[in-house]
Amino acid sequence: MDELLLTQLLTQLRQTWHSTIPVSEFMQIAPLDYCEGEFRVTAPIAPNINLHQTMFAGSIYTLMTLTGWGAVWLNQQLAGVAGDIVLADAHIRYLAPVSCDPVVTVQWPNVDLSPLQRGRRVKVKLAMQLYCDAKLCAVFEGLYVSAPKVS
Repeated sequence: MDELLLTQLLTQLRQTWHSTIPVSEFMQIAPLDYCEGEFRVTAPIAPNINLHQTMFAGSIYTLMTLTGWGAVWLNQQLAGVAGDIVLADAHIRYLAPVSCDPVVTVQWPNVDLSPLQRGRRVKVKLAMQLYCDAKLCAVFEGLYVSAPKVS
């Protein structure tokens, strides 16, 4: 994969999040990298802290939701297709308090996005993991639906 293209896409993704979902800018959500199908996203704990000095559950949910959305968006860009992405269904499990800057990972499944070019929607089921250092602190399963953009 072209590193320059990937860097540009990650920057565009961050800008898209921050300009269209204001809470993402406040939370300082940022894509880290995309390598061999694994997408990684982070956000500093400081603007997302709760009264227990750990990450607020709503921030964890938002971070994981946007990681999945970003994975779909990024893979659409790489495949040269466009679609409007929504989270259709989700389930989260909070396993341990998040007391450091987290990293969320998601492995892209082998999903064919080409139906978008033919005017059909695509469903993508993703499983995200949130780590604080090496400790797994939350897991999130999301069903994302991408519908063809109407011109």
